[in-house]
Amino acid sequence: MRARTLASASSLVLALAACGGDDGGSTADAGVDAPLGDPTILTGSVDVVLVDADPKYTTINAVVSDGAKPVLPILDTMTTDGDCRLLIPAYPFCTTSCGTGVCVADETCMPYPTSQDVGTIHVTGVHTAAGASELDLTHIVGSNGAHSYQQGATTLAYPGFAEGDPITAAISGGTFTPPFTMSSTGIAPLVVTSAPPTIDRNTPVTVTWTPPASGATSRILVKVEISHHGGFRGQVECDTADDGSLTLGGPLLTQLLDLGVAGFPTIETERKVVSSGLTTAGRVELTVSSAIAQAVTIPGVISCTDDTECTPPATCQDDLTCR
Repeated sequence: MRARTLASASSLVLALAACGGDDGGSTADAGVDAPLGDPTILTGSVDVVLVDADPKYTTINAVVSDGAKPVLPILDTMTTDGDCRLLIPAYPFCTTSCGTGVCVADETCMPYPTSQDVGTIHVTGVHTAAGASELDLTHIVGSNGAHSYQQGATTLAYPGFAEGDPITAAISGGTFTPPFTMSSTGIAPLVVTSAPPTIDRNTPVTVTWTPPASGATSRILVKVEISHHGGFRGQVECDTADDGSLTLGGPLLTQLLDLGVAGFPTIETERKVVSSGLTTAGRVELTVSSAIAQAVTIPGVISCTDDTECTPPATCQDDLTCR
């Protein structure tokens, strides 16, 4: 079993940024002389998301912190198969309490970071419902002093951009970090063309979608999670080319089934493009994404929320299955 350490997780995210976004898509504003942080440490993001809802909508949210946020649950790689891997939860032990932090490896605590005021975040290339093509995100300070940014009262168009449109996020900076700008491109809303899958033993599953225009830099991320409501046991994650098709191997899915199942299993397919910039604490990512979640059928598993959805004498159990 190969542990997914914090360092390897950071490397994975950095590799995704390199594959999915503009290589070197960040520019620091001239005239600022301040030390910048480690690019392998992810400390925040500006997320531009096409939300698959009824009705569909576009949203922008951002948080920038003074350190990396612990990634929970902590996961180990159990098996790798092509572009996919089976991840299972790890349970590190720390003899001394981590207090307000979290135990991320044996005898290793990690504090939660503090979100920061980074001045104004000016986004261009995302259209509002009123027709404007730029906006300043609303800076929100919580009662606990936490800083976040969102589009606030501004309603965005859907989709808020066309495929290939330039999108930028310009951070004005302040006492925490100097200014910098991240540049990315718009994506086409994801369209999954395969039916919601059935996951059965030793049976591969193929996910298909409408591929992007030629030259697109987006990636496709696929996540299969079938045990959530019964206590998380593991998941299959895939990171693959945005070429219209991915096959998840039968042996890998069988191992996932063997870990346990619960009600309402899902598969999520996401198109994402990522670019990044640096603050004094580390890397910040500009992500543009579109995701679709589908229900998964597992032979013998009937999902429920109450007893009326079960055939007597079966009743709805705590894991949201009829038994």
